[in-house]
Amino acid sequence: MNLPLDFIARTKPLLKEEWDKFAASLNEETPVSIRYNKIKTAQIDKPDFSSVPWADSGYYLSQRPQFTFDPLFHAGCYYVQEASSMFVGHALKQYLKGDVKVLDLCAAPGGKSTLIADTISSQSLLVANEIIRSRANILAENIAKWGNPNTVVTNNNSFEIGKLREFFDVILVDAPCSGEGMFRKDENAISEWSEDNVMHCQARQREILADIWPALKPGGLLLYSTCTYNMEENEANVEWLRSELYAEILPVETKEEWGITPSLIDGVTAYRFFPHKTKGEGFFFALLRKPESEQTGMKRTKGGKNKQAKEDLPSVYKNYILNKEQFTFYQKRDNWYAFPSAQYEDLLTISSILNVVSEGICLGQFKGKDFIPDQSLALTNSLNIEAFTSCEIDWATAIAFLRKEALVLADYPKGYLLLTYRDIPLGFVKNIGNRANNLYPQEWRIRSSNLPEREVRVI
Repeated sequence: MNLPLDFIARTKPLLKEEWDKFAASLNEETPVSIRYNKIKTAQIDKPDFSSVPWADSGYYLSQRPQFTFDPLFHAGCYYVQEASSMFVGHALKQYLKGDVKVLDLCAAPGGKSTLIADTISSQSLLVANEIIRSRANILAENIAKWGNPNTVVTNNNSFEIGKLREFFDVILVDAPCSGEGMFRKDENAISEWSEDNVMHCQARQREILADIWPALKPGGLLLYSTCTYNMEENEANVEWLRSELYAEILPVETKEEWGITPSLIDGVTAYRFFPHKTKGEGFFFALLRKPESEQTGMKRTKGGKNKQAKEDLPSVYKNYILNKEQFTFYQKRDNWYAFPSAQYEDLLTISSILNVVSEGICLGQFKGKDFIPDQSLALTNSLNIEAFTSCEIDWATAIAFLRKEALVLADYPKGYLLLTYRDIPLGFVKNIGNRANNLYPQEWRIRSSNLPEREVRVI
């Protein structure tokens, strides 16, 4: 690997005698790791994979399969996530208390958001945000596949979200960075690297942190991470948070055998992942707490007015959801939604200030006398499977469905059918006899024509 000379000059003094091992590791194959969806895979007998030590549902694979052609990947049964970044969940668990409101600020494509969704309680709220709209749509897709209804996806910049004064108990800022930790995974990261970009990223990171700080409650937690190695974007920013915003740096329990490297600055507690010492990509993490006594001088944000339609959804459609009494049902534009009642007022507050891309469970919409079920309903962990006629399909049929091809299901009744693969819901079709109309979202379909010869099973 041809590393930039300036990168070598800057990084070699940080690693000292470990430099040669580090440089050699960048020429090694990138580890492949996944994280199970605990709810969806509870009844699946899983292979005996090697565990990611700091993530109880994280596992390493011996090779990279064609994830695209595993239906369970599209069903949200697992997420392909870099192992080092799973440390965020390990740190969060040590400090979580009760029900919380969490913001994942730079969330796309959704790995850390789905990790947080698994970590917080069902009575908590997760807001996953992405500033770039196209990436926000991808984030919304992955959140829907994971199936947790207590989640909202937004598309805003950090300054706009900062208007939610003292709203969140926890904020994760996985900051946009110079990407040095991705060198062996992404060749573009090498070609795009420069010292000027490092300094630009540091300035942008501090701007983001200052913007978002008012949205964190006094005593709230700030999780700061990057996928880069340099001091400017890492320890220097943590020190800046302490000196300028009076944040308290908190420790995280680790084990020596994990190979995590401590901070490279005395007095700053942080955690570094180097590929020659840990089985994963380059990663930096620090955990901080906002002072309890901080006062912003502004009133806390209160809920907005209920702007949802007042018509009630017929009970037959509410039965699509388990524990329906715990949800608020409402219409937004043409679609009907279900959102956990315990967090519904918070949703109204968010909607009054931010641009919401997706929220809770989209149940579907009426067209004439038909109620067309939405893909989000098929994938939610709150789906009442018994409310539908289910159709168990084989791998080839599942791939055809995910490619949004027309299906023939002659032995099943007419009407809306819930397709399942290995007893896991995949989506809906409308069976009209001679064929079944495929309701899988057009923008989600498998586009690759490189169809494998045999069934792909990752778990």
